[in-house]
Amino acid sequence: MIDVLVVDDDVRVAEINAAYVAKVPGFRVAAIAHSAAEALTRIADTPVDLILLDHYLPDENGLTVVRELRRLGHQTDVIMVTAARDVATVQAAMRHGALQYLVKPFNFAGLRTKLEAYATLRRALDVGGEAEQAEVDRMFGALSAGSAAPELPKGHSPATAEVVRQVLLAADGPLSAQEIAERAEMSRQTAQRYLKLLERTNRVRLSLKYGETGRPEHRYSWTTSG
Repeated sequence: MIDVLVVDDDVRVAEINAAYVAKVPGFRVAAIAHSAAEALTRIADTPVDLILLDHYLPDENGLTVVRELRRLGHQTDVIMVTAARDVATVQAAMRHGALQYLVKPFNFAGLRTKLEAYATLRRALDVGGEAEQAEVDRMFGALSAGSAAPELPKGHSPATAEVVRQVLLAADGPLSAQEIAERAEMSRQTAQRYLKLLERTNRVRLSLKYGETGRPEHRYSWTTSG
């Protein structure tokens, strides 16, 4: 069983997330915490495999919790579960070792996909030994399963698709291809190529913004079901 600590300042949300976790085979809730201090205490008292960590906590933010865990020598895996959508927070979470980032609000299916991907990664890592390139690719790809695009055509990178996804999730509204390219630090042509792919697979919604003159501007947003 994979033991999980659920951390959220909202008592009701924490209970809902815990109920979601309990419904996924192979996972169980070891503890619930509602603040950064309580989360660190829980980890010290009851080691767990995975933390579902909210960013907005009453005493410290989630990233501070992750930094403190690493300082104390805890290598517990972390999935950020938060309403924080700004790209800076997403990047900081990645740099501090968060394996996944789930944006609120989400439904059971959204969380289940993340947990199942995490379980797949753990199974791959538990084998031990040495890994060929194909096996390494599968390990890194496990966490992207069910997120940006589970099956990409030849010549498309799951990592690039995930960057586009994170930019769209972090946005306050629909973005143009140029805006997405700038935020993702890629060329406009690359952004458009992935946006067309994600639109065809119903992950991205295309809308048109009409100005006073000229052609309408294409705007993109991530679908709630993606």
